[in-house]
Amino acid sequence: MTLDDLVDRAAALVRPGRRTLLGIAGPPGSGKSTLAERLVGRLRAAGDFGVAHVPMDGFHLADAELDRLGRRERKGAPDTFDAAGYAALLRRLKEDEEDLVYAPGFERVLEQPLAGAVAVPRSARLIVTEGNYLLLRDAPWARARALLDEVWFCDLEDAERIRRLVSRHERFGKDRDSAVAWVLGPDQRNAELVAATRDRADLVVGDVDGRGTCPDGGDRADRAGGGRR
Repeated sequence: MTLDDLVDRAAALVRPGRRTLLGIAGPPGSGKSTLAERLVGRLRAAGDFGVAHVPMDGFHLADAELDRLGRRERKGAPDTFDAAGYAALLRRLKEDEEDLVYAPGFERVLEQPLAGAVAVPRSARLIVTEGNYLLLRDAPWARARALLDEVWFCDLEDAERIRRLVSRHERFGKDRDSAVAWVLGPDQRNAELVAATRDRADLVVGDVDGRGTCPDGGDRADRAGGGRR
């Protein structure tokens, strides 16, 4: 499957008179954000309709709250997100009644959510959102899934996904041993949970343009609107 195929499929979801929400799920390091950014860039360049990218990562709980809850060492697990808040945002976007909706972003260097970092104008007729847990059946994640018109799953061979994750953690400040320990510990437990949701996707995205499944974004720093998990 080529990127052109994916762009065409995303564009075909858009219908007059309603806003469309497309989700991209997958384990940590599978390239969800990069695929979302590539889709959004191509669709914006075509100019047929407005497009916005709203990552799920903005709904990470802040470290102070994770400390209070005793969940800091599991950061990135489903219960370390404000899943109900994410579902509520998707509902606001789906209802399409506001001229402007602000969504939170995620600052990868700080590893913290940033309120009001992503502006979604009413002219955006397709919203592309991505995150690990879009296909979980547990509430409140199931409420989010019900609001998405389609969910795609980024499928990547484990060795490459782990390599990317270790490299990413090193880029953002962890030493090699700490990066490997985190990737093979908390990240891997989350990856196994997400992998079990693969068969619930509307489309499993394989090799894109011969450059690997949901290709890596390279060394680009992840800022407020495009954090990656």
